Amino acid sequence: MGKNRIKSLSALHFFSILKERKNRFAKASKDSIAADTTVNELSKKLHPQAQFVKVAEIRDRGNGTKTFTFIPDKEKGTESLAYFSAGQYISVNVEINGLKFTRPYSLCSSPLESLQGKYEITVKSVSEGLVSNFIIDNWKKGTELIISSPLGNFDYVNLRDAPTVLGIAGGSGITPFLSMAKAISDGTEDFNLILLYGSRKYNQILFREELDELQKKNPKIKIVHVLSDEDHEGCEKGFINQEIIQKYISVSDYSVFICGPQVMSDFVDKELEKLNLPQKFIRHELFGEVHGAKNQPDYPENSNKLNKYSDGDRVKITISIHDKKEIVYGSADDTILQILEQNNISVPSRCRSGECGWCHTFLKSGKVYIPKRMDYRRKADEKFGFIHPCCTFPLSDLELEN
Repeated sequence: MGKNRIKSLSALHFFSILKERKNRFAKASKDSIAADTTVNELSKKLHPQAQFVKVAEIRDRGNGTKTFTFIPDKEKGTESLAYFSAGQYISVNVEINGLKFTRPYSLCSSPLESLQGKYEITVKSVSEGLVSNFIIDNWKKGTELIISSPLGNFDYVNLRDAPTVLGIAGGSGITPFLSMAKAISDGTEDFNLILLYGSRKYNQILFREELDELQKKNPKIKIVHVLSDEDHEGCEKGFINQEIIQKYISVSDYSVFICGPQVMSDFVDKELEKLNLPQKFIRHELFGEVHGAKNQPDYPENSNKLNKYSDGDRVKITISIHDKKEIVYGSADDTILQILEQNNISVPSRCRSGECGWCHTFLKSGKVYIPKRMDYRRKADEKFGFIHPCCTFPLSDLELEN
């Protein structure tokens, strides 16, 4: 998969590029680059530190799900929205009763729409989902928000990915694929997308009409609905397994993109093992944060040595931020980030899935547990004691330095 593209590259061509680069460096001016150059201005537009937006439109999609349209808040200084690649997400700042949270949401609009001053995200209310339920109940037209620039690597890259992408989505994990389908349809992206979309019932399929319309417009898009709880004409029944994948993939050269609930992702991974696909061609979007340490399959058995308090499995966390030290307490079943946020301590975070490293923190003392599937730390960070609090659980009292 993709190997023919790599083999076609000539090493001699790269050597000639190196020679040309050295020649250009030798001829370049030694004057410093002015701060107001076109390149720097473009960089600021593509990677702003923050974007100020307003909610311009809300569409209720039923089943506790709403789509929110954002436009630039020019009064706050955001004149235009940063461009993005289909499949990326934004991190949204949310304040609830004085507590500050961040949550990542995939952009479900086309990158082309960002040039027209429009982003769209879709939020689904979940049981015990403090932030998602707050958003569903409280965001109105005109609500002012601060969001990040576009983030993430769940996007199509021609040199890395095959010409055909097998997309596997579950529930609200459809959002990045909707963005990809829109981008293919409007010419922003150029690859074949075969999308297997798992839902419980036909009337619970998110964006069903939009997806079917995109499929009709562009032959590069193929949508297959897979229903777990009912039979319906034109849909597959059951779970997305090896048989269904082989039924709709007729090419040997393809990449796999997976986005959805962790239980679905775990199941699909086992089915893909039967197809002997190289792991490097399987991409995961880590959709949402992990909950419940003791529910994780690789949770250490010796965790019963946890310090005990009168109110159960409770840990003490001492954290130093800019020479200011604070002591907080929380449940050992919550991530360190969740404990800090519950105690009104704001820690920089974006993906909340262990991938981006934005919450990178030094562990001075204590024992922690990191689910293997979410440990995306660099080797140097692991060696020198740095952790990502968003996916790290305490196994003892901790001392941290941020």
